[in-house]
Amino acid sequence: MSRVPLIAGNWKMHKTVGEAEALIQALLPRVASLESVEIAVCPPFTALAPMVDSARGSRVAVFAQNMHEADHGAFTGEVSAAMLLDLGVSGVILGHSERRAFFGETDAALARKLPAALTAGLTPILCVGETEAQRLAGETEAHVRAQLESDFAAVEPERYAEVVVAYEPIWAIGTGRVATPAQAQEAVAFVRSVLAERSAEAERIRVLYGGSVSGENAVELLALADVDGALVGGASLTAESFAAICAAARQ
Repeated sequence: MSRVPLIAGNWKMHKTVGEAEALIQALLPRVASLESVEIAVCPPFTALAPMVDSARGSRVAVFAQNMHEADHGAFTGEVSAAMLLDLGVSGVILGHSERRAFFGETDAALARKLPAALTAGLTPILCVGETEAQRLAGETEAHVRAQLESDFAAVEPERYAEVVVAYEPIWAIGTGRVATPAQAQEAVAFVRSVLAERSAEAERIRVLYGGSVSGENAVELLALADVDGALVGGASLTAESFAAICAAARQ
């Protein structure tokens, strides 16, 4: 089944508004002619509104890096789906490994966030993946299965295809290390097989690879049968490298 690839650039805690503006203006002409690939940038909260304005009418969508599951309330420092929609944001990363590791985000919280994003009309990119210790202990599949089963617990099976899943080998994020093509394909195919146990929509679900993706390795990774795009970190911080990854997805 044909799935339109998605390349999403997670800028993390980088780029002031001025720096973000310079990046988006350099990126837009480089990806304007790319067809058959969806492109998203995920700026920090301070740059969301300016990036929505600058990318309007282009091929580039704007996603947030996190959201709270509640519509409103006494949750200092958080933002809701309604606030993101008000800015013109169209999607959101949920459960990134850094959110899980540094800020205590749990699968129980993600089980609430995921349906909240879908109900609001946002495209969620749900991140799952294992640490190096878990991989060495042979726990990759058990850990990823537990994440998926918990995080999708409150999502109706017929809505599974509205969720994008990003498999992140945590040991590869920001390290320059990359899963081998065989490792990436095996893990991404496993993600799809777990979801297929719960929904007939599994073949329509896009599963991305995220872990030190670069212009140099993107062609090989994106050619894998079950890899439907990439969640890009450091390489999304320059227009040249991110555009090269987007072009590799088109191929």
